[in-house]
Parts: sequence; C-alpha cells; structure tokens
Amino acid sequence: MQVIELGKENSIFNVFLSQLRDKDIQTDSMRFRKNMERVSNIFAYEISKKLGYEEKDIVTSLGTAKMNVLSQRPVLATILRAGLSMHQGLLEFFDNSDSAFVSAYRKYKKNEEFSIKVDYISSTCLDEKVLIISDPMLATGGSMVASIQALMEMGKPSAIHIVSLVASEEGIEYVKKHLALYNATLWIGAIDYELTAKAYIVPGLGDAGDLAYGEKIDL
Repeated sequence: MQVIELGKENSIFNVFLSQLRDKDIQTDSMRFRKNMERVSNIFAYEISKKLGYEEKDIVTSLGTAKMNVLSQRPVLATILRAGLSMHQGLLEFFDNSDSAFVSAYRKYKKNEEFSIKVDYISSTCLDEKVLIISDPMLATGGSMVASIQALMEMGKPSAIHIVSLVASEEGIEYVKKHLALYNATLWIGAIDYELTAKAYIVPGLGDAGDLAYGEKIDL
C-alpha cells in the first residue's frame, strides 16, 4: 500500500493544518470546518491525478477542443460525524460523485478498552468503482478498517483512496496489514509518532468531531 504524506512538502496545505492544530484558532468552529474543507480540496486535487481520464470533444462558441475528462466518477465515503467537513471539501471538487456514509464509533468498556462498532451504512453499489473514504484522524486504524470492510458488502471497488488529516504510525501499520489485499492508497496530511494509552494521537489536534460540531455526550 502506498502512503502519501502531503505535509512533507511545503505548501499552503501546511498553513491550513497548522490552524487546525492551533488550540486558540480551534475555538472558532466555523473556521475549523472551513479549514477541514480547504485541506480536503487539496487532497481531492492530488487524488485526481491518480484517476482515469478519457479524451472528449468539448464544443466551444468558436470550435471544438479535445479535453481529458474523468472517465468515472469516484464514490465519496466518510465516517460519521467527524468526517463530514472533509467529505464536503472532497465533494466540492468531485461534485458529481455519489456519497456513502458509515457510522463507526468506539464502544468503551469499564477498563477503558474499546471495540469498534459499525451500525449504519448508506451507499450506492461499489462494484468496479473508485472509492474515496475520509476520516480526519487515523489513530489505531480500527475505525477505518472496520468501515471499509463493512462497505465491501456494497461491492468491490477497483481502487480505494483513504484520506486522513493526521495519522499515527501504529494506525498506518494497522491499515496496511488489514487492507493489504485491496488496491488501496493512503493519503495523510501529517504523521504523529505518539499514541496514548487511550488511543489519542499526540500532538494531534483533539477531537475533530467535537471541534467542528460541538461536544457530545458519551453514553
């Protein structure tokens, strides 16, 4: 599995990522969501270079131009709720794409151990389509793997692009191990090297879902 880390090269991407990490700027939830959309715009542009194209005659007011256009619309999937802002950013570029949604969350036990629960999927048929799935944080990798495996009930994609803003080394290795049989590419904004006992990425950026949409009550 190829792992592409966009933040390794200097670009405006790192400006947006820095603002997403900044605890003072994070207090503005609207700006947080907008920056999530901005980084996702950049992810979408980079992923578009890896997709299939076909030549098409485009009629202008003065003649005909031969242009390369996408040969197939990707399906955009995201993991609720934290991935919604990223999904919107990807959808702004792949604006004719179908969408898929997965509800995956950590179910904690008394000893702070947890399992991943997937209890909702909404998706079009994925057979022979390109699947782009987003989630801001790739901590243990468990939610991403469980979500993709659940989506495979909807068909077998020809390729999978996994998009996460911040990932841990442990999460990347887990995804590579459990999705090795898929034609998948992992797109990361930045790789952080510490994962706490509670499986939080450090320095990370915090709970992306809470920062974008407000704190939730854990039942």
